[in-house]
Amino acid sequence: MQMIGLTVRPFNRLALRFSAVCGAAVMLASCQTTPLEPAAQNAVQPEQSADDAVGLSVQQQMNAIAEDYVKLSLEIGTKEEGYIDAYYGPAEWKTAAEANPRGLIDLANAVIALEERLDLIDDSRLDRLEKKRRAYLQGQLTAARTRLLMLQGETLTFREEALGLFGVVPDIKPLAELEAAYKILEERVPGEGSLTGRITKLFAPATILPKEKLQPVFDAAIAECRRRTLQYIDLPDNERFTMRFVNDKPWSGYNYYQGDFNSKIEINTDLPIAIGRAVDLGCHEGYPGHHVFNMLLEKNLSKDRGWVEYQIYPLYSPQSVIAEGSANYGIELAFPDGQQAAYEENVLAPLAGISIKDGPDMAPDIAEALSGLSGQRFAIARAYIDKEIDREEAIRLTMRYGFRDRKSAEQSIRFLDTYRTYVINYGLGLEMVAKFVEAGNPDDATKWARMQTILSEPTLPADLVVQ
Repeated sequence: MQMIGLTVRPFNRLALRFSAVCGAAVMLASCQTTPLEPAAQNAVQPEQSADDAVGLSVQQQMNAIAEDYVKLSLEIGTKEEGYIDAYYGPAEWKTAAEANPRGLIDLANAVIALEERLDLIDDSRLDRLEKKRRAYLQGQLTAARTRLLMLQGETLTFREEALGLFGVVPDIKPLAELEAAYKILEERVPGEGSLTGRITKLFAPATILPKEKLQPVFDAAIAECRRRTLQYIDLPDNERFTMRFVNDKPWSGYNYYQGDFNSKIEINTDLPIAIGRAVDLGCHEGYPGHHVFNMLLEKNLSKDRGWVEYQIYPLYSPQSVIAEGSANYGIELAFPDGQQAAYEENVLAPLAGISIKDGPDMAPDIAEALSGLSGQRFAIARAYIDKEIDREEAIRLTMRYGFRDRKSAEQSIRFLDTYRTYVINYGLGLEMVAKFVEAGNPDDATKWARMQTILSEPTLPADLVVQ
């Protein structure tokens, strides 16, 4: 999935992470505790909290916990549309979950019981990947417990929700700091009229694709994203996807993974689509983004190791930090050093029957001032979710600090209304993946190898922290 966002590309083709990038400081949640435990303790405790699988190996116990986790997640999915982003396990498990799902409190108790069983697993008897598997399941169960609290009507702050669901929270700038950065830009950006208009002139024009050219341009962009990915990552021979254009969605693109190395990709056409979005979405939803991520998990963990927990993907979980962060970073990985702009100008623009013209370079002092507005998306989201501002004010601030028109700003807040703190996974996930992959200034082959490791193993946000 990719949220509606402003594509900002400076004339000098330098990679400038604008609204998606947040501050470097993050807080990671414990795999075993969160600030939400007191509320969870109000639920009726399960009759049995220990694993009674006497005589089973730790691997067999883990497999049993994983199977129960999948079945439990399917039951939770009956309580909230969209909770399960992907499932390709046994059909009879889904049928059984839908036939007689338990109530929210009973489901919360079942999560606690699974956490207790997982706590009894002896780490010393697990290999490296099995230890990562155990930590992954702990993070997923914490997220499930948090989401069940929310479904029961528990009011959580932005910080509590982000930590509980995703295991991480960004360092968020105060709105006053954003206003100070805005004032500096007003002074530094030359020209007359609104700051939004002046900022727009500093960047390559967001050339809009004609609707009749969307299909061929996106087909070409995704094919190029795939070609570049295949240079470094082997993909299953039968991998494939279908793509269609849709409307009336709160996001700009979505990958619905179907299993068996097959994806269904949808592109939202509610807003005009600039030429730069073809590569962005082709990489993010396809290669080396969500499509590749899901395929590698299915192949390496579900099929090769028989780890059934990877046959299901609950959207509100730490897995989404990895999914969205790697998908966003995949754009830069596949098209480094200005190659995306060159590809758009030389290949996609002629295909679309349009032209792209460069303008003057942006002054360094303006670029520095513009970076002061990085993280504006998170600041607005936190204030909105914590009810410090209302919807109209959130729209106004998005227009002001994100340099958007009203329709685009409304779409952005619609995303917050639907997915709430999920928004942190894009910018914070990108930053964390980028720091992990680029640590020590490696060559391209090493970057891709590190990326493949992230996509192929049980990975939590804490695994990406570079000391």
